[in-house]
Order: sequence, then structure tokens, then C-alpha cells
Amino acid sequence: MTGWRSAGRALLRLLAVWAVGTLTMAVLALALPDFRIQAPGGESLTRSALTAALGAGAFGLLSALVWPWLVRALLLVPAFALGSLVFLLNGSLLWIALSAVPEVNSEVGPVTAVVVASVMSVTASAASTFLAVRDPGAQARRLRRMAGWRATRRAPAPPAHTPGIVFLQLDGIGHDVLCAAIEGDDPAMPTVAAMCAATHRLTPWRTDWSSQTGAAQLALLHGSNEDVPAFRWYEKETGEVIVSNRPSGAAELQRRAVARAGDPGLLAEDGASRGNLFTGGAEQVALVLSIAARRGRGRHSRAGYFAYFSDPARAARTAASFTAELFREIGQSTRARLRGDRPRVARGGLYPFIRAFATVVQRDVVTAVVVGDILTGRTHVFADLVAYDEVAHHSGPHGPDTRQVLARLDRCVELITQATAYAPRPYHLVLLSDHGQSQGETFESAFGHSLEEVVRAGAGRPVRRTRRRRESGAEAREVARAALHRPEVPREPPSRPPGEPGRRTAPIVLASGNLGLISFPDLPGRAGRGDIERRYPDLLPALADHPGIGFVLVRDERHGPVVLGADGAEHRLATGEIRGRDPLAPFGPGAADAVRRVAAYPHVADLMVNSSVDPGTGAVHAFEDQIGCHGGLGGPQSLAFLLSPRTLSAPPFEPVGAEAVHRILRRWQREAAAQPARPADAPARTGA
Repeated sequence: MTGWRSAGRALLRLLAVWAVGTLTMAVLALALPDFRIQAPGGESLTRSALTAALGAGAFGLLSALVWPWLVRALLLVPAFALGSLVFLLNGSLLWIALSAVPEVNSEVGPVTAVVVASVMSVTASAASTFLAVRDPGAQARRLRRMAGWRATRRAPAPPAHTPGIVFLQLDGIGHDVLCAAIEGDDPAMPTVAAMCAATHRLTPWRTDWSSQTGAAQLALLHGSNEDVPAFRWYEKETGEVIVSNRPSGAAELQRRAVARAGDPGLLAEDGASRGNLFTGGAEQVALVLSIAARRGRGRHSRAGYFAYFSDPARAARTAASFTAELFREIGQSTRARLRGDRPRVARGGLYPFIRAFATVVQRDVVTAVVVGDILTGRTHVFADLVAYDEVAHHSGPHGPDTRQVLARLDRCVELITQATAYAPRPYHLVLLSDHGQSQGETFESAFGHSLEEVVRAGAGRPVRRTRRRRESGAEAREVARAALHRPEVPREPPSRPPGEPGRRTAPIVLASGNLGLISFPDLPGRAGRGDIERRYPDLLPALADHPGIGFVLVRDERHGPVVLGADGAEHRLATGEIRGRDPLAPFGPGAADAVRRVAAYPHVADLMVNSSVDPGTGAVHAFEDQIGCHGGLGGPQSLAFLLSPRTLSAPPFEPVGAEAVHRILRRWQREAAAQPARPADAPARTGA
């Protein structure tokens, strides 16, 4: 009887969706001048309705039968191009469907066919979703379709009674932002708030000095971020700049971390890496930058896009949301400019498209792929959602812009939690972040010159007043390039700038949020304080005494690593001796240990410059064009969060460093594997 009732409900849903499609086609035929369906014998209401029903049925049947094979045939097409082709092919299917209905005279233009097909796909999908809410079986099928079930090419695993773990990284959301988002009568993240109240515990953790995704996620997934001093840095032995969010840079960092740790990573055992910079040792990867240029079975970094865009309804919804996000960003930036908001950075150029990609496409695709992993019973999944981080860089960590992003991320968490109810095994859901964000006016806006101009003036070089484009430290730009199948910008040695042939090589100045790196290519090895003072006697005082600079790290030939501050202040890290006012005091009690660790890296820059911080507000000055930044010390950027199930052991309060968090994640994996098996007929725990 249960089987007959399920079949009856499925038939009723099919008929209801068919009716919605019929009604949509009929309404569009009346509303659009370029779309007409006419039955033989005239335009009677009955015959027109029958014609619309036949057309809608033929279109739905073709979509169900043709799409899986069509998408497989287009696997070599760049992901965004596939998203565009979906609309054209969907319109072609509508034209074929109308042509296949016997004795029907139809007229539809190419553009109108695309519009009609997209609207019909969306309305049919919405009707199916609405009808599936009260039917667990239909809801499970809806989640499978959302995850691109056929494109996963993996059948559900046999039921596993020990829990799997989903690690969901909410990029850039600091502990302070999350606390604000789950508090009050109208929290921005109600699902996460409910988790905190019932099943999970919230723990802050303190980041490394290099508080950015490249260093944090490398340690979270591979157990080591040794010798990663910043988001980008110059290596003298090769004359190249390593950039964490470029495929070649991410691949090199991963190779070094695996060799150093002697372990493939957190996800080596039946794991999946989704939307990350690194694989974590997973065989199943999608949207992972470190393998973006590779080919081979199971190693398609863009596979998640194909699974997602294989559904015309999803493609249409995403396209509409993408367009809406473009206009939302333009409207928000215009209002901020008219209000005279400070601090503020330019938000034109490609940024609206990068924001729409991060907050719509990457978010939705990664969520869908994670749902697919859960429904196939994958043991460990680690996924990164970059939406908040991208918007906070340009709009600031707080305010209505980022609150909207937090609300949408909360819906992703809700959807992933729902998927665990239909998984072949129970799951633990762990939410975490890699760093926070500190707000403040940019260094250049606050003081009228860039860090590079301060360095050139202190080094006796002519100061260039031409405005140069600065590359953002956000991850979304390179993720979008990988999705578009664009080649990586070739790395070039930044030596001997144009216009200075035969002269001493100028210092190289790089930025990572409010952390600056200065290297001297013509000084071999790690330049010492004495070498720098002899070569550029005015440089160190110009930096240390600047009101926008909190401290400068340099190697002293006698005392080892020394932190310099204003008015001749020094903190000698090897002995702890302090002369004058401690330059590290405003940055908290853990600052000395964090700086001391980086000072021992082989590829630390000759000079490491951290901006000043306002102890009262936590405001810093980014050396990039960002009003919400991270990468150095100072303010909320250094405090990330862990939101873990209470069924797992409690982490120590405020762990220090991403490597310590990796050890906690490893411990939770062992605990989950050792948990008692639940009875085969017991329900799976959802989000425990």
C-alpha cells in the first residue's frame, strides 16, 4: 500500500507540474507578440488549452531525456559558456517540442523561444519544489536534482552507520561578525543561531600573523603553513612572486605542505574538496584552484559547474540572481557615494561581476555539490563559501550589504542541514572560518601616499605619482578566471623597473591586507639591518616613525629578529628585551609569538611592515584598496570561529594558529569514526 500511495503522489505531482507548464505556455502565448500557438480549426479556448498542454508535455519530456546526454557532450566547454549555452539549447528544445506536436501551427522567434523555455523551466521547478516540501521522498529527489545527480556519476553508497563530517568554511566571517549575526530577535543567520542554541558550541580561535585564506586553509587542510609569510611574497632564488590564489601558486604551496607534513591531507580518506584553494588530499575535487590547470579522471576542477548548469531551471534562476546582484551592487555603491560614506573604495570595473560571481554562482554551485556529496555518503567534505569575504573587502565587514550576504549563506547552511536527513549515513556539520575582517581607511586614502611611495622616498628613489592598478587579495577573482577557463597571468620577475636600466634594482613592495612586504633583490639572502641602513640610511626611520605603520620586522645581525617602532623603540624577539614603548603592545599578548614564528621562515621578506591599529576600534590601514581587510595583525581579523557539534569533544578555548585547528579537526575525524554504530533502522542525525 505504501508503494501505491507513493506512486499516486508522484503521479499527482507530475500532473500538477504539467498543468503549471501548460498554464505558463498559454499565458506567454497571450503576452508575447512573437510567440503564438494555434490548434487546427481555429482559436477556441479548449483547442488552445489542448495545444498548450501538448507543447508543455513535449517540452518537459525532451528536457528530461535530452539534457543529461547534452551536458556530457559539452564537458570541454568553459563553465560560464555552458551556462549561456543552456539558454540557447533550452530554446531549441522548445522549438523542437512545438514542431513535434502534430497539426499545430506555432510561431516563435529565437529570442522569444529562449525566454519562454527559461520561464517554463523555472515555473515547473518552483511548482515541483513547492509540492515536494511535505513529501520526504520527493524532497530527497529534489535535492538530488539540485546536486546534479546524474553528473556526479556515483550511486548512493551503502548505508554507513558511523558519521561523516562536513566542514563548511564561511570565508572571512570573524567571531565578532558571527556573534552579531546570531543575536537579537531578528538574527541575520537564524539557522546558525538555532544550531548554537541547541546542538553546537561556538569557539573563537586566533589566527597566525598571516591572517588570510592561503595560509589558514593550507594549514587546515594539509596541517602546515610553514613558510607562508603572506598572501603574496617575493622569492629571491627564483626572482618570482608567489600568489596564493593563483593556480600555480596554490599548487606549489600544496606540494610544499604535503612534503613538509608527510601526509596527503585532511580529506585523503574518502574526502571531497569543494571551492577551496587546496585539495586536502581528496580524490574528489571541484572548483579547487590548486588543480585548476590539471586534467584527468576525477580531477576536473570545474566539474561542479557542469553538474549545476545541467538543469535549465537552475541556470535560469542563477542568471536572474546574477543580474539582480549586479544591479544591487551598482545601487549600493551609488548610494554609498552619494551619502559620502567613509571609508570607501572604488567599486567599479569588473568588481560588480566578481561580486555577483562570488555571491551567486560560486555560492550556489558549491552548495549544490556539497549536497551531492552528502547524498552519496561521502565520509569527509570540506567546502569554502567566499561570498562574505568578497563583499566585506569593498563594503566593510558590517552594514546592510554584508548582512544580506550573511542571510543568504544561512540559507545554504539550512539546505545542507536538510540534505543530511536523506543521506545514507549520519553527519556532523562543522562551521568554521579562516580569519576575520578589520575595517579602516586605506593607507593611501588616510595619508595621501602608498606604502610603495614611502619606500621609494626613503630609499632615495623618484616617487611615481601615476595611479597603478593594485591586484586584490580576494579569492573570488582567480576562482572566476578558472571557471571561465582563462589562462593564468604569467609570473614575471619584478626586477629592474622600466626607465632605470643599469641602475641598482629598486625595492619590491607587496601588500597582503594591512601587511606589507619589502624585499631588496640586489641584497643576497635575508638582508640584515646593517646592510639596509648602509644602503638606504633613511628608510627604516621613515617606516618606523610613520603614523600609519605599527611596527617593522627586520633581521638584526647582533640581536636576531627585531621589531622596530616609533621613536627608536625596539622589541628583540630572541630575548624578549624591549627598548622604549613596546611596538607590539597594541596588537595583544600573542603578537610576539606570532611574529617570532614568521621571522624564522626561509622566505620572509627583508622587511615586514604591519599597519598601525586603533586599540579602541580595531581599525587598521590596508595597503591594498580594501576597507575590510585581513592579512596582518590588528583588530577582529585575527579572531576566527569554530562552530562544532556538542557530540564531539570540546576544543580548547581560543586555539592559536591554523595548525592547531587542523589537529582539532583530525581529532574529530577519529572520534566520528569510533562512535558506536547506530541501528540500521535508526534515523540519521541532521546536522548534529
